[in-house]
Amino acid sequence: MWWSASPPSPWGRGAGKWWALGGPLAVKAVGFLLLAGLLFRVLCSFPSSPALQIAEGKCNLFNGEWIPNPSGPAYTNASCRFIDDHQNCMMNGRPDKGYLHWKWKPYGCDLPPFNAVRFLDSMRNKAWGLIGDSILRNQVQSLLCLLSKAEEPVEVYHDKEYKHRRWHFQSYNFTVSLVWAPFLIKSDVFENENGVSTSEIQLHLDILDAIWTSQYESFDYIIISGGQWFLRTAVYWENGAVVGCHYCQNKNLIELGFEHLYRKTLQKVFSFIISAKHKPVIFFRTWSPDHFENGEWFSGGSCARVAPYKKREYQEGYNERVMRGIELKEFNKAEAALRGSGDVERLKLMDTYSLSTLRPDGHVGPYRTPYPFAKDSKNAASVQNDCLHWCVPGPIDAWNDLVMKMAVDR
Repeated sequence: MWWSASPPSPWGRGAGKWWALGGPLAVKAVGFLLLAGLLFRVLCSFPSSPALQIAEGKCNLFNGEWIPNPSGPAYTNASCRFIDDHQNCMMNGRPDKGYLHWKWKPYGCDLPPFNAVRFLDSMRNKAWGLIGDSILRNQVQSLLCLLSKAEEPVEVYHDKEYKHRRWHFQSYNFTVSLVWAPFLIKSDVFENENGVSTSEIQLHLDILDAIWTSQYESFDYIIISGGQWFLRTAVYWENGAVVGCHYCQNKNLIELGFEHLYRKTLQKVFSFIISAKHKPVIFFRTWSPDHFENGEWFSGGSCARVAPYKKREYQEGYNERVMRGIELKEFNKAEAALRGSGDVERLKLMDTYSLSTLRPDGHVGPYRTPYPFAKDSKNAASVQNDCLHWCVPGPIDAWNDLVMKMAVDR
């Protein structure tokens, strides 16, 4: 399976000093100052207002809406060879094309489309690492497709299972590495050749996954994130001993829950980033929501919508609310720890969560493979839906528009 989910868990203002003045003029002056102070406090009470952020040059790129884009995607499955079959919705027979004709528009400012030449020019002799699970792999496909409009990369490395991969853009001496680390911490995963678990995953909450920490110093830019793997049934270890588990059946272990796991993991990750001598630019990408309706992935859930949600139409689930809350809290703590140093500018929140919640139409759905849809096959109705991963091209391209804006067009 591409992922697994377990059942949801139950869940000072300082006073200013006034100068003492005398006479009528003083009364008017005091009145003026009082009015000015009141206006100042009213304005300051809305720090997240897009208008104020624009005035300060800090438009919130993650607060906006999807608007029609008649020109469509920057590439197609015909022009890009880096799309995995599983996310190649066009090749696999998806009949509707409306999901390709939307673009993300932040309120009060613009998000320019990805510019491959400018991006590669600015990244000469640099190395990027994308660390995480299959959603990061999903994003890498989009990134490579966008970059290949300027130059096609050469794949210079892959492991036996193609989970760890590296591409090189020769004219720019620029590399993109995909690092498979779905838990970010040390894990022992027991799966058969079909990806089905044969035993509980063993997770070491106090040890980071060496597969990414050993490469950390080789990267100038990193995108790192957690995902749905944290919801899986697993046994938790610390200091070489079992301390509990999540959703373990028939085991006499303390139920700690995935919330405990995710919080401890992010604390460990951010602690490493803060203390490491090497200081790459880090983009912490937030949770990627799924859009299953009428069931889950294992019980016939589907995602058949063909248009974006309107604001407040998305019904946030318990898992999403909790995981996002943990992400924001731990990121803010890490940012606060770096405040006052130049390093704080190198840790950035890439908050793709809200814009992604609005795109139930952009998932793979049943179009994971072409054969059930050939000649109106009756098998199509029985295909297991993927309402977590994204079609490529599709809404995930906006994530890389954000990368361009945050890394190059700052």
